[in-house]
Amino acid sequence: MGRVFLEHMGGSRVFSCARCETNLTNRSELISTRFTGATGRAFLFNKVVNLTYSEVQDRVMLTGRHMVRDVSCKSCDSKLGWMYEFATEDSQKYKEGRVILERALVTESDGTGDRLYYNRGEDN
Repeated sequence: MGRVFLEHMGGSRVFSCARCETNLTNRSELISTRFTGATGRAFLFNKVVNLTYSEVQDRVMLTGRHMVRDVSCKSCDSKLGWMYEFATEDSQKYKEGRVILERALVTESDGTGDRLYYNRGEDN
C-alpha cells in the first residue's frame, strides 16, 4: 500500500476524525452548520483534506436529487459524510464540490495555525 501522506490545513480551530484524530479541515472552511446526516447534525465545508471518495451515487435527499460520493477518513477508513458532485436544482448548485461532515463523526479542537504535510504509517 505504501505510505499514507496527510495534509494539515492549519487554523486556530480544526476538525479531525473522531476515531483516529486525522486532521480534516478548519473552521475557516465551514459554510453552514444547518445540515442533517444519518447520525444527526452535520456541517457543510468548502474544503476538506485527507479523505477517500466512493463512486458517484444518485440520491434523493430532503433538498432534492443530488449526485454524491461518500467520504471516509484516509487513515482509518471511517465513513464521515459525503461530497456533492452535482445538484439537479439551481437553488442547490452552491453545494457542488462541497463536503458534508457529520458532527458525531468528527471532533473540533484548538489548532496550530500552520499548514503541514506529514506521513502516517509504514511502507508496505
